[in-house]
Amino acid sequence: MTSAAELPASQANAMNTIAKVQDNAGIADDPLKTAAGVYVTVHGHFYQPPRENPYLDTIERQPSASPFHDWNERIHHECYRPNAFARVLNTQGEVIEIVNNYEYLSFNIGPTLMSWLKRYDLEVYQRIIEADHKSRLRLNGHGNAIAQVYNHMILPLANERDKYTQIRWGKADFRSHFGRDPEGMWLAETAVDYATLEVLATEGIKFIILAPSQAERTRVIPTEDNQDPQWHEVGGCQID
Repeated sequence: MTSAAELPASQANAMNTIAKVQDNAGIADDPLKTAAGVYVTVHGHFYQPPRENPYLDTIERQPSASPFHDWNERIHHECYRPNAFARVLNTQGEVIEIVNNYEYLSFNIGPTLMSWLKRYDLEVYQRIIEADHKSRLRLNGHGNAIAQVYNHMILPLANERDKYTQIRWGKADFRSHFGRDPEGMWLAETAVDYATLEVLATEGIKFIILAPSQAERTRVIPTEDNQDPQWHEVGGCQID
């Protein structure tokens, strides 16, 4: 992240695709030249609630997910596994390459889903871990994966102790899978307030993802040469 943001009083819900647009002052109206000043980041927010029967520690059959056993399995075979083995086709519709999308996709995977993946499809789980490792090599140590609050709790509704618990447990779960501390964290429904931001900063989280309408002003991160950079108004979803 190269900018910081102030939040408005009202909070908006999530979107899974975020975009950062550079200052295009002086760039001609030529679409090709304008596009050179735009950076688009596709973020995959992957989450499933705990569906296990707490007495059996297993997911019972869910008829609505037919022909699959349950909704975790259905979504896995429609989304999580295809992203791990994405097919690249030529003009004749022939598969010419298999790509691990997680290597090139900013993403978070909720703790309950990550644990399920490890038990259900170890091959995909390992592809996800490997993808983050490769992205760190490509991006100077910055991995594609970010953490998530542990129980998908709406943090502005939580007291301070629960905020710390959700964030610390989310960090610990992330470390148990990826072997590193997370730089960013996904907040459930992107719901956030200043108290939550203070806890995140205290816990070493460097950035979160907001919906466009959640930021009122932005500025570049202060440096030694520019310790008080100018704020820019971005209300009305201008940052998207």
